[in-house]
Amino acid sequence: MRGGSNRNPSPLNRAVNSVFSFIRYAEFEILFVLFFVIAFIIFKDLTSRPEYNQILVKKPGGPDWWPY
Repeated sequence: MRGGSNRNPSPLNRAVNSVFSFIRYAEFEILFVLFFVIAFIIFKDLTSRPEYNQILVKKPGGPDWWPY
């Protein structure tokens, strides 16, 4: 018979367990940062399109500060 409780876990086992315990501990913070990273990437992609830059181009009728 093997005594599982008497043995020390292998270093790989301890490393994997510590990584999973960190992820369980900091789950909200990881998701919070991930949300902002994804939002930044999407926003950066949208603002790099030429159609978006047309907002900054002057209108041919002169400076129209209040378009509505």
